Amino acid sequence: MGFDETGRAAEIDAFLVRAGWEDAARFPLGQDASTRRYIRLVEPDGLRALLMDAPNVEDSPCPLDADEATRIALGWNASTRLAASRVDAFVLIANYLRQRGFRAPEILAHDSDHGFALIEDFGENLEIARQIEAGLIEEHPAYVTAAGILAELHREDAPDVLSNGADVWPILDFDQLALRSNADLYADWLRAERGGGARTTRKRSARPRRSSSAAIPPPSIPLSRKQLPSLGIAQQHVAFTHVTMQSEKFVCVRETAGQNSVVVVDMADPTRPLRRPITAESALMHPEKKVLALKATLPGGAGGSDSLQVFDLDSKQKLKSHQMAQPVVHWAWLDGDTLGLVTAASVFHWTISGGAEPVKVFDRAANLGAGAQIISYRASPDKKWLVLVGISPGDAARPQLVRGAMQLYSVEQGRSQSLEAHAASFGQVTLPGNAQPSQLIAFAQKTAASGQHGKLHVIELGQKPGQTPFQKRQAELFFPPEFADDFPVSMQVSKKYGLVYVITKLGLLFVYDLATATAIYRSRVSSDPVFLTCEDAQGGGFFAINRRGQVLRAEVVEAAVVPFVAGQLNNLELALDLARRGNLPGAEALVGQSFERLFALGQLKEAAEAAATSPQGVLRTRETLERFKALPAQAGQPSPLLQYFGVLLQKGKLNQLESVELAKLVLAQNKKQLLLNWMGEEKLEPSEELGDLLKSVGDLELALQVYMKGQCTSKVVAVFAERGQFEELVKFSSAAGFAPDYLHIMQTLLMSNAAAAVKLAQMLATQDPPAMDLNTLADLFLQRNMIREATSFLLEALKPNLPEQALLQTKVLEINLLTFPNVADAILANGMFTHYDRLRVAQLSEKAGLYLRALQHYTELSDIKRVMANAHAIDPTALTEFCGTLEPEWVVECLKELLAANLQLNLQIVVQVAKEHAERVGEKKIIALLEDHKATEGLFFFIGSFIARSEDPEVHYKYIEAAAQTGQLKEVDRITRESNHYDPEQVKRFLMEAKLQDSRPLINVCDRFDLVQDLTQYLYQNNMLRFIEAYVQKVNPSRAPEVVGALLDLECEESFITNLILSVRSLLPVEPLVLEVEKRNCLGLLQAFLDHLVNEGSQDPHVHNALGKIAVESNTNPEHFLTTNPYYDSLVVGKFCEKRDPNLACVAYKRGQCDQALVECTSKNQMFKMQARYAVERMEPELWESVLQEDNPERRQLIDQVVSTALPESKNPEQVSVTVKAFMQADLPNELIELLEKIVLQNSAFSGNPNLQNLLILTAIKADKERVGDYVNRLDSFDGPAVGEIAVGAELYEEAFAIYKKFDLHVQAVQVLLENLGSFDRAREYAAKIEQPEVWSALAQSQIETGAADAEMVSEAIAAYIRANDSSKYQSVIEAAKKHSLHADLLKYLVMTRKRVKDKIVDSELAAAYATTGRLAELEEFLTQPHGCDVLTVGERCFEEGNFEGARVLFSQVSAWGRLASTLVHLGLFQQAVDAARKANSPKTWKEVCFACVEKEEFRLAQLCGLSIIVQADELEEVAEFYQVRGRYDELISLMESGLGLERSHMGIFTELGILYAKYRPEKLMEHLKLFAARLNIPRLIRVCEEQCHWPELVHLYVQYDEYDNAAGVMMEHSPDAWEHVLFKDVCGKVSNSEVHYRALQFYLDEHPDLLNNLLETLTPRLDHARVVDLMRKAEHLPLVKPYLVAVQPSNLAAVNEALNGLLIEEEDFEGLRASIDAYDAFDQVGLAQVCESHELIEFRRVASHLYKRNLRWRQSVEMSKRDKLYKDAMETAAQSKDDALAGELLEFFVKGEHKECFAACLYHCYDLIRPDKALEMAWMNGMTDFAMPYLIQSLRDYASKVDSLVSERDDARAAAKKAQNSSANDAAQSNMYAQMMPPALPAPAMPGQSSPGMMPPGGYGGQTF
Repeated sequence: MGFDETGRAAEIDAFLVRAGWEDAARFPLGQDASTRRYIRLVEPDGLRALLMDAPNVEDSPCPLDADEATRIALGWNASTRLAASRVDAFVLIANYLRQRGFRAPEILAHDSDHGFALIEDFGENLEIARQIEAGLIEEHPAYVTAAGILAELHREDAPDVLSNGADVWPILDFDQLALRSNADLYADWLRAERGGGARTTRKRSARPRRSSSAAIPPPSIPLSRKQLPSLGIAQQHVAFTHVTMQSEKFVCVRETAGQNSVVVVDMADPTRPLRRPITAESALMHPEKKVLALKATLPGGAGGSDSLQVFDLDSKQKLKSHQMAQPVVHWAWLDGDTLGLVTAASVFHWTISGGAEPVKVFDRAANLGAGAQIISYRASPDKKWLVLVGISPGDAARPQLVRGAMQLYSVEQGRSQSLEAHAASFGQVTLPGNAQPSQLIAFAQKTAASGQHGKLHVIELGQKPGQTPFQKRQAELFFPPEFADDFPVSMQVSKKYGLVYVITKLGLLFVYDLATATAIYRSRVSSDPVFLTCEDAQGGGFFAINRRGQVLRAEVVEAAVVPFVAGQLNNLELALDLARRGNLPGAEALVGQSFERLFALGQLKEAAEAAATSPQGVLRTRETLERFKALPAQAGQPSPLLQYFGVLLQKGKLNQLESVELAKLVLAQNKKQLLLNWMGEEKLEPSEELGDLLKSVGDLELALQVYMKGQCTSKVVAVFAERGQFEELVKFSSAAGFAPDYLHIMQTLLMSNAAAAVKLAQMLATQDPPAMDLNTLADLFLQRNMIREATSFLLEALKPNLPEQALLQTKVLEINLLTFPNVADAILANGMFTHYDRLRVAQLSEKAGLYLRALQHYTELSDIKRVMANAHAIDPTALTEFCGTLEPEWVVECLKELLAANLQLNLQIVVQVAKEHAERVGEKKIIALLEDHKATEGLFFFIGSFIARSEDPEVHYKYIEAAAQTGQLKEVDRITRESNHYDPEQVKRFLMEAKLQDSRPLINVCDRFDLVQDLTQYLYQNNMLRFIEAYVQKVNPSRAPEVVGALLDLECEESFITNLILSVRSLLPVEPLVLEVEKRNCLGLLQAFLDHLVNEGSQDPHVHNALGKIAVESNTNPEHFLTTNPYYDSLVVGKFCEKRDPNLACVAYKRGQCDQALVECTSKNQMFKMQARYAVERMEPELWESVLQEDNPERRQLIDQVVSTALPESKNPEQVSVTVKAFMQADLPNELIELLEKIVLQNSAFSGNPNLQNLLILTAIKADKERVGDYVNRLDSFDGPAVGEIAVGAELYEEAFAIYKKFDLHVQAVQVLLENLGSFDRAREYAAKIEQPEVWSALAQSQIETGAADAEMVSEAIAAYIRANDSSKYQSVIEAAKKHSLHADLLKYLVMTRKRVKDKIVDSELAAAYATTGRLAELEEFLTQPHGCDVLTVGERCFEEGNFEGARVLFSQVSAWGRLASTLVHLGLFQQAVDAARKANSPKTWKEVCFACVEKEEFRLAQLCGLSIIVQADELEEVAEFYQVRGRYDELISLMESGLGLERSHMGIFTELGILYAKYRPEKLMEHLKLFAARLNIPRLIRVCEEQCHWPELVHLYVQYDEYDNAAGVMMEHSPDAWEHVLFKDVCGKVSNSEVHYRALQFYLDEHPDLLNNLLETLTPRLDHARVVDLMRKAEHLPLVKPYLVAVQPSNLAAVNEALNGLLIEEEDFEGLRASIDAYDAFDQVGLAQVCESHELIEFRRVASHLYKRNLRWRQSVEMSKRDKLYKDAMETAAQSKDDALAGELLEFFVKGEHKECFAACLYHCYDLIRPDKALEMAWMNGMTDFAMPYLIQSLRDYASKVDSLVSERDDARAAAKKAQNSSANDAAQSNMYAQMMPPALPAPAMPGQSSPGMMPPGGYGGQTF
């Protein structure tokens, strides 16, 4: 049957109109294998449903009473009892399931006659298979849940007939015929899927479908989905500008809401995204590594610039950064090291490694201009070709279909080509006959002119010479009508399969073959727009991201592709090509047919190629090899087999079988080099068989390589052993987990190669754990007296130095101390052992002469002192170091012992030890020890070792004393010269008493410590004058003055002193010499010395000071000297002259400008005139300051001399200026006036000086105000303005007024009257007299400022401003007038001011004045004219002042609708206020008007306003509270319900309405929650429902919010209202807290025990079964949960097994118990056996026997079987035990009981355990020989075969030995020359099977085969 699609569409439209869904958007869904189809409907408000279109085109359903023949004749539906896609059946069954509590879709509307149903939309990808594929659920629990649902469904019998009044449908059983029919269908489809034909043994009618059916299903692209929003990424960030994905490894998302961050999703572990707080314009993750590239726009420049940075996320380091001059509009990783950067004009490449900057590659073409959005930039694998793709807005007729543009650029040619395309990608195809692949580009385009068709083009780029060119291909992209405006957004080429994936914006997927452009598949993979894709290199598919945030992964179903292409598309060639290219299954028959055809035609090369390239190597078998091997070779050509191998080698790698066969051929031709080459090229597959083959030809090296590559462990070890490579053997065995017989290997090596044995032993010891016991290894060496070898091994083995190795450490030291002491000494010196027996080693060391080692190991002082007697035989350095380990007291005792034993012999070592350990032992103790033994020389050397760092005076003295006593005079000289720590008096006395021949030490001491007097006296009295001269001349000439003074005190001859002074000359310090001589009144003594210095040109002040003193003292024209000599110090010489002649002192002071000294001298001698003249001439402010100080008692006398004499004499203006300033700074006003009157008022050169006149008046102002007026009248040159200002400051207002008036300063004059004198009358008269605007302005300003509180004065001030025509102070005028409400006066002033000033303030105040004075008409006229008035501010002022009429005029003028609305509210004009609020459209205004309307009960107007408020989420709560406070609940609910339909409705409205329902209309709450669950703030509603005790609603909210723990808790705590079984199970399956599960179990035990097992089935994967068992056992309800225990027993838990076994014992179900214990062994088996052992039923006792047997308690098991006469069980148990004694006992039991048949059976069962002689003896003695005869016959046969085998082996061994003997005789002559190189050790004993002495056994060491 068929149907009309057009008519069907009309019927759909009519049905949707009837159902009220005519406005819904329609989205067709994928079809299934039925005649139904589904269309998703989405209303404008987001409501969704599914339209099921099920036309009545199928066979009739099954009649109620039809037999099998009738049903088969009627067709498929009748045979299988299907509903024939009938809508009435679907509706009735769905309603029935919902009534039963199952989650079936709700039927919103249906039309059974026409086959339509509108059903509930559950969502997408919720099928169990989809969920499992996506990894969202686990497979096993899902199917367990599904089985539980089926069980629940069948728990109640279904009614025979379902009916709803209009429709009736019978419920039929699924009988045998239906089962067979479906089984046939499954077999057909399974055969077809695996490549076979459909079964034809049974004919059945085909089900009609909308599309053509095929035996092979299409190769659907399975999608696995991950949701970005589920990872915490907001939906708003799922966009092309925020999400990047450069490879299948990472997704990178930029978050810009709130805190900026970058989220990196690792696709290997997507549940743990990496979020970093980063602000960037774009972010790209590296295709392979955790490297993040960031782009940020920097301000500045033309259009800004972009900063690019690359970071390593693992190491947290910046790898590279660069700042681009132009913004980067698109970028992408081209490979692992290169970023492609696209700017508005050009394209750059930036290499991350190295320091290179971005390099420009090409400029963007015109078709990718500024209006184009770049969506893709790619490079070919060799980066020789680049492609840039962009999109731009489409034509006006079809703006949704955007334009695509592509720019293809050749790097080699440097040229671009512009094409029209939306997506492009590079790929490679290797054509037949070509050695290299062809570089291709595929691109897709769709234009408005092409209608519903697009184009896919595949072309070759850069054809390579000598290769077959690729023919250009193109194919059509067909878009369904509903996708007319869809276009390609991305293209990916699968390298794995050679397929092209074209993905469109609306989620269509087109799959094409790259090589042929053949269309393979089309489907819609996403119902949401796709904006990003990337290649899935590993899976061969691609990843895509859609607007919903789903990360889709599309893969190819490999098993279905080839059958689909071959069957559905009927393209065998393409199917075969795909199979070969992708190594896909499904082409076995095709490949086999091709091979057979070629082979039959004799085209062997082609047949070989077919076999070589067969998918999955199906033809590369032994059968194929045998067929080529069987072919005869042609003359002059290689054999067919070699040709076949040549093709295989050319195509790739050989398998194991092929490798072995090829090796046989090559080795037979003696061409082993070819094998080496192929092995190097990895052409051969290594295997044990190949290695054996190589080993058989003697190539052990190559065989070893093959064995190792083929992981043939035993073979590798055998070769290593055969070659003697034991190191490699150990390493390999350890790595491979293999355990060779190392003991035998060691014994063999010790006989032949001791060095190798040591090496092997060391390697064995270093293994963890050691392969052999270290003691055993050591004993192997020591038994053969291999001391050196044992030592070498043990040193290596004992390197870890562990405590448990103490005995071995002692052993290795002991054997070496006894045999090789030097070796032991070296071991001890190395310090590698610390756990040996130290006392034993000490004793042996002392006997061996190793005294140092003995000392190091002894711990008793007596032992140490005894060994110390041999100190001469110990290295001094080592002995010194040893003493460092002793206690200080022990060191002293040891040193005392050494000194007492032999002072001369041991002194040196004692001193050395003392030096080294002086600080630790104590220097003073050692010094005392040496002094006690009178070891002066030792004392000298000991103290000398630390004297440089010692600061002890006593030590230094002892050192000097010892040095002097030992004759070390140079050291005495050095230490006295350099040391600072001895007592100089003590040393001086010692040296003077010692009377050393050399006095230099004494000179050093006295010179350094200022004992020159004592030294001079000592030398002079001992007639050692030459030492005095030497000291002065050579040692320290600077001390000569002291020596001279001492000599003068000793009354030495002057000639000696003079000669001494002259001998030093210029080296002598003059000043101290003069002081020494001057103190003794002998200056004349120095005359000759000083003259000599002057003659030499000396300018030293001290020399000339001395000469000046001599001139003054001798009165030889001193004044001349003082005035002409420029070198003396005036202060020094002046001081010298003061007592002798003050005038000379003043001359000296004046010459040196010694101000203070001169003042003191003149004051002391009353020389004030000289002092005054000096001060005036000096012009030094500091001097004036000092002499004019108030505390100077001579100040008045000095001033008088200055005024009367010094200053009048001066003609220098600067001197006058400095003097006047000095008087001013000294605060001497009266004296200054006196001084200035004399200069200014009297006729002098300075009378007309303005500065002096100013100074005179100012000084008078300060000091004598009565004179100011007189000075003002008498003087005319002073500065009037400045002086007047100062007079005002001094409160001389009348004098100031006179000064201003004298100088015509009228404004200042009137200001003095106003501000200072406060006389407004005089000021007004003065202003009227002068009549100047400035004066009136000043008067007005003063009146404003002074009369701010007086309205009358402010009014006069405004009038004055108007009279002055002054508008400059309008702001103060405005402020004052507003303060006193002088609006009329202000209006006049502002009218005047506006003519001169254009200011916003003036216009605003003028408008306000108009409004305030009620002149609204003039105000409106003013506002219509050009003005600068701030109307809004003025209106606000009027509003605040309550002038609402004026405010209304002003607000209306500027369209301030918000304020106007407020004004109208105050005026009571609510309708107009609403209109104004609508124009204002401000939440604040709406609220104000709304609240006012509510207060006035204008609810209609209030609701109009409220709708505009509640769409603002921030204002919603305030509105709700306002209504509720006033009790307007119904009005508020009405407002919220109206808000639901608003376009801008938000979550807050839905939430608030839910809260209101919960509080005031609880009956509406649940419906509201179900309808709008996705738009509610669930946490808020949860709190409200808890407060209001709405428990069912609270459970619903917790479930919607994924708070399953809380939902379960509420249902359990409030079960009467909230509990519902199905929902509770679903919730419990999703809770995260496992404790909830156990609470739920207890809850069900208490309230619903009948449903407990159902709950347990749901919770099985989440429960701790042991805990459940314990819970049920405590509650004594274990039998209740037996079904649960059976279900979970496969987990094999002890608690479950024991509980279930106990139940089975109680139920006496021995079969179940036996099955349980056999399948699951986790329980106390012995305990259970003991329980069953005493059971009354024999089967349970048999179970006990079985358990004993399993636990190796053979005897107990046998005894139980014997007691229960279960003889067969007893025999089987004895045989399994392998215990011959037990078998013998059982045999005796049967003999004693005369169980002859059992006796014979036991011999059979225990054949290997019973000795033949014992069995025959027992049979003969008990008359059972006949029953034992079969056993006897078999035993004789076995013995005979063993003897024959031994004889054969003996003969083979003899023959082999004889052959080897003959072979060795021929090589004897050659081998003799190497005989001397053989090791002098006996060969290892021959092992069984060994052919000759000294050779390794064939089976390896120990006779084992590796």
